[in-house]
Amino acid sequence: MAVPTVSRALGDAPDISLETKAKVRRIADKIGYIPNRAGVRLRTGRTYVIALVLSTEHDVMNMTARLISSIADGLRGSLYHLVVTPDFPDEDPMKAIRYIVETGSADAIIMNQIRPEDPRVDYLMKQNFAFVTHGRTVWSDHHAFFDYDNRSFGKSAIEQLAKRGRKKILMIAPPLNQNYAIEMIEGALSASKNANLNLNVLEEVTSDSEREDVESVVSRYISKHIGYDALISASPNATMAAISGIEKAGHTVGDEVDVFSKETVPFLKLFRPKILCISEDIAKAGEFLARSAIHAAEKREEPPMQFLDIPQ
Repeated sequence: MAVPTVSRALGDAPDISLETKAKVRRIADKIGYIPNRAGVRLRTGRTYVIALVLSTEHDVMNMTARLISSIADGLRGSLYHLVVTPDFPDEDPMKAIRYIVETGSADAIIMNQIRPEDPRVDYLMKQNFAFVTHGRTVWSDHHAFFDYDNRSFGKSAIEQLAKRGRKKILMIAPPLNQNYAIEMIEGALSASKNANLNLNVLEEVTSDSEREDVESVVSRYISKHIGYDALISASPNATMAAISGIEKAGHTVGDEVDVFSKETVPFLKLFRPKILCISEDIAKAGEFLARSAIHAAEKREEPPMQFLDIPQ
C-alpha cells in the first residue's frame, strides 16, 4: 500500500474505501502509531482539536463532568481531540476565546453560559471561526447550537403545579444575564397568567448562588410571606438548598409546599421522594455539540446544525 494511501486513510479521506481505512487503522493501533499533531497541522492546516470553554465557578459545575464526558463520547472514533479551556470568572470572558482564535489552537469552539447578545458569539461570527453554543442567542438562526427548551420547562412547571392546586409560587431562576433564564421566566410567567396563579421570581438569589444563600433566602421568604405553596428551581443544587430552607421554615415538601426542579442526574427523588422533576439530557446535548462542532469546522458552506430539546 502506498504511503499517500495510508496517510489519506488515517485522515478519513472520502475517496478511500471503508475496508482500507479499517485495515490501516487496525495496523496503526497494533503498532501504537500516533500522528505527529504538529506535522498534521502543517500538512492539512487543521489541528483536529475541539476546544470546550467552561467557567471555573464552583456553583455552575453541577453538570460539567457529564458534559465533558458526553462531548468526549461524541468525538470518539473521529480524528478530533477535546481540550478543555478554563474561563475564570475574574477575567474577561473574551480572553479565552481570543486566545484560541488568534493562536489557531483549535478548529472549533464549544461554549455555554450563553447571553442573548453574547460578545463571544458576535466576535466568532465576525472572525468566521467555527463554533457551537450550548444555549441560544438573538443570532441563533445564523450559528450552530444545542439548547434545552427552558420556556417549555417553565410552562410545564406552572401547569403541573396548577393541577396540584398550588396558587402562590416562588421561582429560583438562572442568572438573569443568560438567555435560558429569560426563556424559563417568560414561559412560567405566561403560564401563571393563563392559570391565574401568583408567581414571584426571587431577586436575591439565582440557581447558581451559594447553597447557604439560597437556603437562607428561601427560609426567610416563606416564613415572612404567608401562603406560598410551591417553588420552582432551575438546578439540583439550588433545589436541595431551597428544600433545606423550606423545612427550616417548618414546612414539609410535597405536603404544604411542592418543589418542582430540573435535574441532569436522576437523584433528587432519592433526596426527597415527593419532589417533582423534569430531566435535562446532558448526554444528548454533549453528543450533538461534538458532532455540530466537527460539522462547523469541516463544512462551513452548509447550514449550521441546530437542535432544541423539548422536555417530556
